[in-house]
Amino acid sequence: MNKLFLACLLFISQLSIVHALPKQLAVPGGVVNIDVGAIDTPAPKVLFQKKRVLVIENNHRWFAVVGIPLKTKAGNHAILVNSQEQESLIGFEVIDKEYPAQYITIKNKRMVNPNPVDIKRITSERPAINKALNTWTEQPVDSLTFSLPVQGRLSSPFGLKRFFNNQPKNPHSGLDIAATTGTAITAPAAGLVINTGGYYYNGNTVFLDHGQGLVTGYFHLSKITVKTGQLVESGTKLGEVGSTGRVTGPHLHWNVYLNKTKVDPALFVPELNQTTETTETIQ
Repeated sequence: MNKLFLACLLFISQLSIVHALPKQLAVPGGVVNIDVGAIDTPAPKVLFQKKRVLVIENNHRWFAVVGIPLKTKAGNHAILVNSQEQESLIGFEVIDKEYPAQYITIKNKRMVNPNPVDIKRITSERPAINKALNTWTEQPVDSLTFSLPVQGRLSSPFGLKRFFNNQPKNPHSGLDIAATTGTAITAPAAGLVINTGGYYYNGNTVFLDHGQGLVTGYFHLSKITVKTGQLVESGTKLGEVGSTGRVTGPHLHWNVYLNKTKVDPALFVPELNQTTETTETIQ
């Protein structure tokens, strides 16, 4: 009986490891999972476009989980893998993706065309935001499976080509979840609060570090309920939905960053990928 119980635990453990990777989507703004060696050797150091890449164990192999910038051109690309034995390149192909356009009317015209005072504020805020996004800690990442940080309607997907008052702006860098003001926002996975603040465009903001360059951001909050330096578990309340910053209504704008690039948060949420096939990997 004990042997059977232990075998069941081992089986469950192996299943969790197999499903630790995000859904692969080799497009600009997507993620690729690349086999970089067996776990009987130390985890290699991996770079993509000269930026460190997260490496995690999956099914007794090391995998590089690579974020693909939205500006990446379709075609062949490669990661640089530095192991104890050698330095090598592993190639992968990026397929082009045409994201749809979204036209939004913003009543506060200064949120579209800031005045000199606004620009001074935006410039002063940039270093703190960049510091959070450039965070790299060597701690291992337990899982890349996230829960949704708030219950609500998925109102705007990642990657939309955005036009504010008919003016072209940066593509939509996250996933918008519409909910009533005051709805609780919770951590989708364990992490460390590395920044909180009120910013011009993002409004009230929280950034979490999950390890190895995996950072998540939560914008437009009405209330922040955590402090910088606080360790949080999956499900810890981070704050409440609001409409601070550049918005048209109350919602959470949720960002996920890998190797200092914004990627589609939906790829990390199993419930948003239930109709898709099993995650593929590149070897």
